Amino acid sequence: MQTIRQLDLLRGGIAEFREQGATIALVPTMGALHAGHMALIEAAKRPGTRVVASIFVNPKQFGPNEDLSRYPRKETADTRMLKEAGCDLLWMPPVEAMYPDGFSTSVSVAGVSEGLDGAARPGHFDGVATVVAKLFNQVRPDIAWFGEKDFQQLAVIRRMVADLDFGIDIMGLPTQREDDGLALSSRNIYLDDDQRSRAVALPRALGVAAKGIGKGDDVETVLAAARDSLAAAGFEIDYVTLVDAETLKEVPDPERPRRLLAAARMGGTRLIDNIAV
Repeated sequence: MQTIRQLDLLRGGIAEFREQGATIALVPTMGALHAGHMALIEAAKRPGTRVVASIFVNPKQFGPNEDLSRYPRKETADTRMLKEAGCDLLWMPPVEAMYPDGFSTSVSVAGVSEGLDGAARPGHFDGVATVVAKLFNQVRPDIAWFGEKDFQQLAVIRRMVADLDFGIDIMGLPTQREDDGLALSSRNIYLDDDQRSRAVALPRALGVAAKGIGKGDDVETVLAAARDSLAAAGFEIDYVTLVDAETLKEVPDPERPRRLLAAARMGGTRLIDNIAV
Protein backbone atom coordinates (compact mmCIF):
# COMPACT_ATOMS: atom_id res chain seq x y z
CA MET A 1 0.00 0.00 0.00
CA GLN A 2 1.27 3.46 -0.92
CA THR A 3 0.98 6.19 1.71
CA ILE A 4 0.94 9.63 0.09
CA ARG A 5 0.90 13.10 1.65
CA GLN A 6 1.57 15.35 -1.36
CA LEU A 7 -1.05 16.18 -4.00
CA ASP A 8 1.28 15.82 -6.98
CA LEU A 9 2.30 12.35 -5.83
CA LEU A 10 -1.34 11.43 -5.29
CA ARG A 11 -2.22 12.42 -8.82
CA GLY A 12 0.73 10.41 -10.12
CA GLY A 13 -0.45 7.35 -8.21
CA ILE A 14 -4.02 7.71 -9.47
CA ALA A 15 -2.72 8.15 -13.03
CA GLU A 16 -0.87 4.83 -12.73
CA PHE A 17 -4.06 3.11 -11.65
CA ARG A 18 -5.89 4.63 -14.62
CA GLU A 19 -3.18 3.45 -17.01
CA GLN A 20 -3.79 -0.06 -15.71
CA GLY A 21 -7.47 0.31 -16.62
CA ALA A 22 -8.58 0.23 -13.00
CA THR A 23 -11.77 1.61 -11.51
CA ILE A 24 -11.03 3.92 -8.55
CA ALA A 25 -13.02 3.52 -5.33
CA LEU A 26 -12.60 6.09 -2.55
CA VAL A 27 -13.30 5.52 1.15
CA PRO A 28 -13.01 8.88 2.96
CA THR A 29 -12.34 8.69 6.71
CA MET A 30 -11.13 10.80 9.62
CA GLY A 31 -9.01 7.96 10.95
CA ALA A 32 -9.34 6.20 14.32
CA LEU A 33 -10.38 3.27 12.17
CA HIS A 34 -12.55 0.39 13.37
CA ALA A 35 -14.38 -2.60 11.92
CA GLY A 36 -16.97 -0.34 10.29
CA HIS A 37 -14.28 1.33 8.20
CA MET A 38 -12.80 -2.04 7.32
CA ALA A 39 -16.23 -3.15 6.09
CA LEU A 40 -16.20 -0.16 3.73
CA ILE A 41 -12.77 -1.17 2.42
CA GLU A 42 -13.97 -4.73 1.93
CA ALA A 43 -17.09 -3.56 0.10
CA ALA A 44 -14.98 -1.37 -2.18
CA LYS A 45 -12.66 -4.25 -3.15
CA ARG A 46 -13.99 -5.56 -6.44
CA PRO A 47 -12.31 -7.07 -9.50
CA GLY A 48 -10.51 -4.39 -11.48
CA THR A 49 -10.89 -1.81 -8.69
CA ARG A 50 -8.15 0.04 -6.83
CA VAL A 51 -9.17 1.15 -3.36
CA VAL A 52 -8.06 4.56 -2.10
CA ALA A 53 -8.67 5.49 1.53
CA SER A 54 -8.21 8.99 2.87
CA ILE A 55 -7.49 10.00 6.45
CA PHE A 56 -8.01 13.65 7.26
CA VAL A 57 -9.41 15.10 10.49
CA ASN A 58 -11.29 17.97 8.93
CA PRO A 59 -11.24 21.09 11.12
CA LYS A 60 -13.99 22.75 9.09
CA GLN A 61 -16.66 20.31 10.29
CA PHE A 62 -15.99 20.85 14.00
CA GLY A 63 -17.74 23.63 15.88
CA PRO A 64 -15.93 25.89 18.37
CA ASN A 65 -17.00 23.80 21.36
CA GLU A 66 -16.55 20.39 19.75
CA ASP A 67 -13.85 17.77 20.09
CA LEU A 68 -11.35 18.56 17.32
CA SER A 69 -8.38 18.68 19.70
CA ARG A 70 -9.30 15.41 21.41
CA TYR A 71 -10.55 13.56 18.35
CA PRO A 72 -8.59 10.27 18.34
CA ARG A 73 -5.61 10.09 16.00
CA LYS A 74 -4.04 6.66 15.45
CA GLU A 75 -1.92 7.02 12.34
CA THR A 76 0.32 3.98 12.85
CA ALA A 77 -2.52 1.63 13.77
CA ASP A 78 -4.75 3.00 11.00
CA THR A 79 -2.05 2.50 8.38
CA ARG A 80 -1.49 -1.07 9.50
CA MET A 81 -5.23 -1.84 9.42
CA LEU A 82 -5.64 -0.47 5.90
CA LYS A 83 -2.63 -2.38 4.62
CA GLU A 84 -3.88 -5.63 6.13
CA ALA A 85 -7.35 -4.99 4.65
CA GLY A 86 -5.94 -4.74 1.14
CA CYS A 87 -6.23 -1.01 0.57
CA ASP A 88 -4.11 0.08 -2.42
CA LEU A 89 -3.37 3.72 -1.56
CA LEU A 90 -3.69 5.88 1.54
CA TRP A 91 -4.09 9.64 0.98
CA MET A 92 -3.16 11.39 4.23
CA PRO A 93 -2.78 15.11 3.51
CA PRO A 94 -1.69 17.69 6.08
CA VAL A 95 -4.06 20.56 6.86
CA GLU A 96 -2.00 23.02 4.79
CA ALA A 97 -2.44 20.81 1.71
CA MET A 98 -6.22 20.81 2.09
CA TYR A 99 -6.63 24.42 3.21
CA PRO A 100 -3.62 26.46 2.07
CA ASP A 101 -3.20 30.12 2.95
CA GLY A 102 -5.92 32.16 1.29
CA PHE A 103 -8.40 29.29 1.07
CA SER A 104 -11.82 30.95 0.98
CA THR A 105 -14.32 28.58 -0.66
CA SER A 106 -17.18 26.78 1.07
CA VAL A 107 -19.66 24.30 -0.37
CA SER A 108 -23.17 24.53 1.09
CA VAL A 109 -25.97 22.06 0.37
CA ALA A 110 -29.40 23.42 1.28
CA GLY A 111 -32.41 21.34 2.21
CA VAL A 112 -31.01 18.02 3.42
CA SER A 113 -28.34 19.76 5.51
CA GLU A 114 -30.91 21.78 7.47
CA GLY A 115 -32.40 20.53 10.71
CA LEU A 116 -31.25 17.46 12.69
CA ASP A 117 -27.43 17.57 12.96
CA GLY A 118 -27.43 20.69 10.78
CA ALA A 119 -29.37 22.50 13.50
CA ALA A 120 -27.42 20.98 16.38
CA ARG A 121 -24.03 21.63 14.73
CA PRO A 122 -24.19 24.87 12.70
CA GLY A 123 -21.75 24.86 9.81
CA HIS A 124 -20.97 21.17 10.19
CA PHE A 125 -22.33 20.06 6.82
CA ASP A 126 -20.72 22.98 5.00
CA GLY A 127 -17.42 21.63 6.31
CA VAL A 128 -18.33 18.08 5.28
CA ALA A 129 -19.42 19.10 1.78
CA THR A 130 -16.33 21.25 1.27
CA VAL A 131 -13.82 18.59 2.28
CA VAL A 132 -15.59 15.81 0.38
CA ALA A 133 -15.73 17.98 -2.76
CA LYS A 134 -11.98 18.54 -2.39
CA LEU A 135 -11.33 14.83 -1.93
CA PHE A 136 -13.41 14.03 -4.99
CA ASN A 137 -11.44 16.53 -7.09
CA GLN A 138 -8.11 15.26 -5.73
CA VAL A 139 -8.74 11.52 -6.14
CA ARG A 140 -11.33 11.69 -8.97
CA PRO A 141 -12.89 8.35 -8.06
CA ASP A 142 -15.51 6.44 -9.98
CA ILE A 143 -17.16 5.23 -6.78
CA ALA A 144 -17.13 6.50 -3.20
CA TRP A 145 -18.25 4.52 -0.16
CA PHE A 146 -19.82 5.94 3.00
CA GLY A 147 -21.46 4.35 6.04
CA GLU A 148 -25.19 4.74 6.58
CA LYS A 149 -24.64 5.49 10.27
CA ASP A 150 -24.03 9.13 9.30
CA PHE A 151 -27.28 9.11 7.34
CA GLN A 152 -27.72 12.87 7.00
CA GLN A 153 -24.12 13.19 5.83
CA LEU A 154 -24.79 10.55 3.17
CA ALA A 155 -27.87 12.46 2.00
CA VAL A 156 -25.87 15.71 1.81
CA ILE A 157 -23.14 14.07 -0.26
CA ARG A 158 -25.62 12.44 -2.63
CA ARG A 159 -27.35 15.78 -3.17
CA MET A 160 -24.05 17.57 -3.78
CA VAL A 161 -22.87 14.95 -6.27
CA ALA A 162 -26.15 15.14 -8.18
CA ASP A 163 -26.28 18.95 -8.17
CA LEU A 164 -22.65 19.52 -9.18
CA ASP A 165 -22.43 16.72 -11.79
CA PHE A 166 -19.50 14.93 -10.18
CA GLY A 167 -20.31 11.73 -12.03
CA ILE A 168 -19.40 9.56 -9.02
CA ASP A 169 -21.47 6.62 -7.79
CA ILE A 170 -22.16 7.13 -4.08
CA MET A 171 -22.56 3.86 -2.23
CA GLY A 172 -23.98 3.55 1.28
CA LEU A 173 -22.99 0.60 3.48
CA PRO A 174 -25.43 -0.49 6.22
CA THR A 175 -24.40 0.52 9.72
CA GLN A 176 -21.88 -1.86 11.28
CA ARG A 177 -22.65 -2.74 14.89
CA GLU A 178 -21.21 -4.29 18.01
CA ASP A 179 -22.67 -7.63 19.11
CA ASP A 180 -25.15 -5.85 21.39
CA GLY A 181 -26.32 -3.53 18.60
CA LEU A 182 -24.44 -0.32 19.36
CA ALA A 183 -23.32 1.35 16.12
CA LEU A 184 -19.56 1.31 15.62
CA SER A 185 -18.11 4.80 16.01
CA SER A 186 -14.71 6.33 16.65
CA ARG A 187 -16.33 8.28 19.49
CA ASN A 188 -17.34 5.13 21.39
CA ILE A 189 -13.89 5.15 23.01
CA TYR A 190 -14.99 8.19 25.02
CA LEU A 191 -17.61 6.11 26.88
CA ASP A 192 -16.65 4.66 30.24
CA ASP A 193 -17.81 1.14 31.10
CA ASP A 194 -21.06 2.25 32.71
CA GLN A 195 -21.91 4.63 29.87
CA ARG A 196 -21.07 1.96 27.33
CA SER A 197 -23.47 -0.51 28.95
CA ARG A 198 -26.27 2.08 28.95
CA ALA A 199 -25.58 3.34 25.42
CA VAL A 200 -27.14 0.21 23.92
CA ALA A 201 -30.50 1.79 24.81
CA LEU A 202 -30.12 3.90 21.65
CA PRO A 203 -30.32 1.13 19.01
CA ARG A 204 -32.86 -0.75 21.13
CA ALA A 205 -35.18 2.24 21.34
CA LEU A 206 -34.97 2.75 17.59
CA GLY A 207 -35.66 -0.92 16.94
CA VAL A 208 -38.77 -0.90 19.11
CA ALA A 209 -39.96 2.33 17.50
CA ALA A 210 -39.43 1.00 13.98
CA LYS A 211 -41.49 -2.08 14.74
CA GLY A 212 -44.29 0.02 16.19
CA ILE A 213 -44.40 2.35 13.21
CA GLY A 214 -44.24 -0.63 10.86
CA LYS A 215 -47.34 -2.06 12.57
CA GLY A 216 -49.19 1.22 12.09
CA ASP A 217 -48.95 2.59 15.63
CA ASP A 218 -49.29 6.35 16.07
CA VAL A 219 -45.95 7.88 15.13
CA GLU A 220 -45.85 10.59 17.77
CA THR A 221 -46.74 8.13 20.51
CA VAL A 222 -43.99 5.76 19.36
CA LEU A 223 -41.41 8.56 19.17
CA ALA A 224 -42.36 9.82 22.63
CA ALA A 225 -41.87 6.32 24.04
CA ALA A 226 -38.44 6.12 22.41
CA ARG A 227 -37.43 9.44 23.93
CA ASP A 228 -38.65 8.29 27.34
CA SER A 229 -36.59 5.10 27.17
CA LEU A 230 -33.47 7.05 26.16
CA ALA A 231 -33.95 9.54 28.98
CA ALA A 232 -34.39 6.67 31.44
CA ALA A 233 -31.04 5.25 30.29
CA GLY A 234 -29.34 8.57 31.04
CA PHE A 235 -29.24 10.09 27.56
CA GLU A 236 -29.64 13.80 26.92
CA ILE A 237 -31.65 13.81 23.69
CA ASP A 238 -30.98 16.06 20.71
CA TYR A 239 -33.64 14.50 18.49
CA VAL A 240 -35.58 11.34 17.72
CA THR A 241 -37.58 11.71 14.54
CA LEU A 242 -39.03 9.97 11.50
CA VAL A 243 -38.08 11.41 8.10
CA ASP A 244 -38.28 10.72 4.37
CA ALA A 245 -35.21 8.63 3.54
CA GLU A 246 -34.26 10.83 0.56
CA THR A 247 -35.32 14.37 1.41
CA LEU A 248 -35.04 14.03 5.24
CA LYS A 249 -38.30 15.94 5.58
CA GLU A 250 -40.33 15.16 8.66
CA VAL A 251 -43.92 13.86 8.38
CA PRO A 252 -42.90 11.64 5.46
CA ASP A 253 -45.22 9.92 3.02
CA PRO A 254 -45.80 6.40 4.40
CA GLU A 255 -45.71 5.09 0.84
CA ARG A 256 -42.05 6.16 0.50
CA PRO A 257 -38.95 4.78 2.28
CA ARG A 258 -38.63 6.32 5.72
CA ARG A 259 -35.84 6.50 8.29
CA LEU A 260 -35.81 6.86 12.05
CA LEU A 261 -32.95 9.14 13.08
CA ALA A 262 -31.67 9.87 16.57
CA ALA A 263 -28.90 11.82 18.24
CA ALA A 264 -28.30 11.87 21.99
CA ARG A 265 -25.51 12.51 24.46
CA MET A 266 -24.24 10.03 26.99
CA GLY A 267 -22.10 12.10 29.31
CA GLY A 268 -19.94 14.24 27.05
CA THR A 269 -20.22 11.88 24.07
CA ARG A 270 -22.71 12.54 21.30
CA LEU A 271 -23.96 9.38 19.59
CA ILE A 272 -26.07 9.12 16.44
CA ASP A 273 -27.94 6.19 14.96
CA ASN A 274 -30.71 5.43 12.49
CA ILE A 275 -32.83 2.58 11.23
CA ALA A 276 -34.96 2.02 8.15
CA VAL A 277 -38.75 1.86 8.51
